[in-house]
Amino acid sequence: MPSNPVRPPRTLVALVLAAMLAAACTAASGETGSTKSSPAGPSPSPGPELTKLEQARLHLKHLVFIVQENRSFDHYFGTFPGANGFPMRNGRPSVCVPDPIAHACVRPYHSSEQLQEGGPHAQRHSELDVNGGRMDGFVRTVVDSPLYCADHRGASRCRDYLGPQGQPDVMSYHTAKEIPNYWRYAKTFVLQDRMFAPADSWTLPAHLFLVSAWAARCSNARDPMSCVSNLELVEQFQTMRSREDVPIWAWTDITYLLWEQGVEWGYYVGDDTCFFDPCPDQGRKRTALQQNPLPWFTTIRETGQMDRIQDHAKFYKAAANGTLPSVSWVMPYNGVGEHPASGAPIWRGQAHVTHVVNALMKGPDWNETAVFLTWDDWGGFYDHVRPPRVDLNGYGIRVPGLLMSPWARAGLIDSQTLSFDAYLKLIEDLFLDRERLNPATLSRPDSRPTVRENASILGDLLKEFDFGQEPLPPLILDPRP
Repeated sequence: MPSNPVRPPRTLVALVLAAMLAAACTAASGETGSTKSSPAGPSPSPGPELTKLEQARLHLKHLVFIVQENRSFDHYFGTFPGANGFPMRNGRPSVCVPDPIAHACVRPYHSSEQLQEGGPHAQRHSELDVNGGRMDGFVRTVVDSPLYCADHRGASRCRDYLGPQGQPDVMSYHTAKEIPNYWRYAKTFVLQDRMFAPADSWTLPAHLFLVSAWAARCSNARDPMSCVSNLELVEQFQTMRSREDVPIWAWTDITYLLWEQGVEWGYYVGDDTCFFDPCPDQGRKRTALQQNPLPWFTTIRETGQMDRIQDHAKFYKAAANGTLPSVSWVMPYNGVGEHPASGAPIWRGQAHVTHVVNALMKGPDWNETAVFLTWDDWGGFYDHVRPPRVDLNGYGIRVPGLLMSPWARAGLIDSQTLSFDAYLKLIEDLFLDRERLNPATLSRPDSRPTVRENASILGDLLKEFDFGQEPLPPLILDPRP
């Protein structure tokens, strides 16, 4: 273990603050920020004694992050009322993208299909899709890929993967007809229409950013200063696939800060997931390696926290018993991640998410919980919004993002610029006295190029809450509507 001592958990004088709150009988109302709709109903006037962050620390004891796979914002919410979706003309998307096979500019189209091929989504594909900000490379990119139906459009097996102009399904989009629960969550709680993937790349870098605000290649797996930004990670992923019990990622992640301050966390994966060999070749509920990078972090080994990477069964038990940790991440398993070209229909992923959210809403911790749902990258699907640049690694193409909580500003569409860095910022603000993953202040400094949580364009998730409102009731939905 590292030589620095474990610091005691940060403590708020909760009883004093609670007494102040009760005496005032008020709490600060939601802040406006960059939004397109306002919270429903009036809120009590703010109490001058407590800041928004102090109120959040009183009301939010559990943050849960659910991460699905490979869908762009426009693909799921491009026609959501009031959101920054497709530019429309006469009720139809007015944008179009050059198609080198159709020799025409093709438009987004509504698809009722549950299966899609999607498109390639590594770093080079993100650059091609964005095309200098024109956002018009999506069809060219998939045509140049090995995906069969993009350039075999006359094949009978490809009929369901093509639009009315013969365009590949990277130009498809869904509505409430196909993903009703996601749209119900968006209408009832908060939809984020400027949530960008953290990196110009695929699933593994996105999940590294999720827990550490960086993706890199390290020449010495035990030296955090030996790492250099990398969004491909081909060799590192091969090591993961070999299931070697060796460290790969040397820089400092958020679990190290949580450990230093005694904050409980859990990273929940499919019940049949195995990290290192020998792994039994059985069980269907296995989380993909690229969605579970923590076992290969040097910090996890140094701090002895491997046992905090647990299975879904333990998550559901904690949700039911009221024993959730302060921070939880919930990953899908094979067949429920919504990954295109996986052979699994979208409804399975929506059902998985609904089961997770229902368990939280039914549990005793619900009134102290905030649940964030997102997708790790765009999956090759069209999106019309140019991603802003914060550093050489991203942001990536826009993905859907939602917040569900009793304290969410009901019906809000949040148009702040967000990324997974905003999740880390919220964790740090609530539980870590605003400590950042900053080499200048870390007890275990690393060589990261950017303190992502301090980016000037990054929004503040606290603006999505109103702690002065009556708490919203649980929204228990049928997993198979």
